[in-house]
Amino acid sequence: MRIGVCILPEYPWREAEPLWRQVEDWGFEHAWTYDHLVWAGLPQAPWHSTVATLAAAAVVTERVRLGTFVASPNFRHPALLAKDVTTLDDLSAGRVLLGLGAGGDLDSRLLGARHTRGERTARFEEFVPLLDRLLTEDDVEVEGEFFTVGGAGARPRCVQQPRVPFVVAANGPRSMRLAVAHGAGWLTTGPPGAAEDGLDAWWRGVRELSARVEELEAETGRARPLDRYLSLDAGSPALGSLDEVQDRIGRAQEAGFTDVVVHWPRPDPPYQADVRVLEQLAASRS
Repeated sequence: MRIGVCILPEYPWREAEPLWRQVEDWGFEHAWTYDHLVWAGLPQAPWHSTVATLAAAAVVTERVRLGTFVASPNFRHPALLAKDVTTLDDLSAGRVLLGLGAGGDLDSRLLGARHTRGERTARFEEFVPLLDRLLTEDDVEVEGEFFTVGGAGARPRCVQQPRVPFVVAANGPRSMRLAVAHGAGWLTTGPPGAAEDGLDAWWRGVRELSARVEELEAETGRARPLDRYLSLDAGSPALGSLDEVQDRIGRAQEAGFTDVVVHWPRPDPPYQADVRVLEQLAASRS
């Protein structure tokens, strides 16, 4: 089981830098940050650029993989994202994991657009395969329903070949099909709203989602199973105690997940926890 840590982009870099270094020093496999203009969970918090944060993290770390948790078409054009991702892959010497998702509605509303859930999914269905092409082909010409590209292409190519791995966030069938078709990994935070009925209900939902992905892999004849990423902080922070986080990791492994993600502990909600628990988790794996 691989473990990652998500660091919210709320800190000035002088405070964030030691956190990214610490995640690597403690031996965790991947480190992430949210990709939003503003996050609904902390709408008044200071919020820094995702790409700039990952670029800075790339030059102060050497081994840990670095990812977006997750990038969406709500405020990103695929041609611009492709250039940012290719550059990040170069800066990190091939350590980027590109988390992708349909996103919520707050980021797009900040830019004056409102999209229903169905519209966000439709935009995502166009966004992912186009981004795939922009990272692997030259002179891409597309006039789609949502995105137009006139001759952009993959110059230079990503360090990772044929491109950076996509980790696609999905809970519904349409996004799950995108994960199976274009992803190296599938990511979930569990069924929306399930945690309100308690952790047992959330875990049942997580297992059901994992089973659906497995069914889609079989239906499509996918040769290699997706890596499966689960965000563990549902209902309550996973890092409440070492026993709690180890129990959740064990449950995730039983449900077929290859990777889990916890959030760097904050002094206040959300993700309020003691950083010493994260340190204990690291020590327990060494």
